[in-house]
Amino acid sequence: MRTKLSPCGSRRVRVRGRPRGAGAGAVLLVGAVCAGLPAAPVQAAPPGGPRAAEREKPCTAGTGPYQRQVEAFLKRLPDGRQSTEDCVAIRRFQRAHQLERQDGYAGLETYRQVQIEQTGGKPNADGACPERSYKVVCVDQKRQLLWVQTGSRTDFGPVPMRTGRYGQETRPGMHRVVRRVRDDRSQIYDNAPMPYAQYFDRGQAIHGRHDSLYDGGGSAGCVNLKLKDARELWERLRLGDHVYVWGRKPGT
Repeated sequence: MRTKLSPCGSRRVRVRGRPRGAGAGAVLLVGAVCAGLPAAPVQAAPPGGPRAAEREKPCTAGTGPYQRQVEAFLKRLPDGRQSTEDCVAIRRFQRAHQLERQDGYAGLETYRQVQIEQTGGKPNADGACPERSYKVVCVDQKRQLLWVQTGSRTDFGPVPMRTGRYGQETRPGMHRVVRRVRDDRSQIYDNAPMPYAQYFDRGQAIHGRHDSLYDGGGSAGCVNLKLKDARELWERLRLGDHVYVWGRKPGT
């Protein structure tokens, strides 16, 4: 048996023969003399990355208002009652789509994402938004989804949106983009920020929202988008492009 020092000063022992579970001539770390410290075992990173521990936490969210619809989409028993298994399946869906809420609660944001998935990339399957040779922004108030199409081709979206609340409904019909302001503020509602504002009917505009789309009954008439979606839509549209609004927002 011979000993050999590693570059850092660790003493290694070469063992004759074939120890159980090791190859012949295996080198075993017996003790470390680097800075006079004992050798410490190396801890392997937990499988699944830094969020693995979080994923393993019990899923305890209660029953959400869209429980039955989300259960049906995820092919769970659509009984409208939250179970641990339902919660885990919903949480997995939320994380896969990077939603704001990722705790397994079947709220409005999760249901909107379910509606997007249900379109299968064909949001205008029922032909409700007019198909034209030019670009049309489709504002579906019933499903609260927005997309852009040219003819039957979807160029952008669908993405979730928020239209006007009861008494301040977004005006339906075919409109045109008449004014664009990249960093606007409301002159009526407390100087509220309206990033990437694209006006289509008097004071009503499509614009981004810094806060959540899901906290409240609706906008004051504008079409609210997540900031990243409003930014991309800004890049796609020009003055004169068409905006078609139809249907009724739930609760209006």
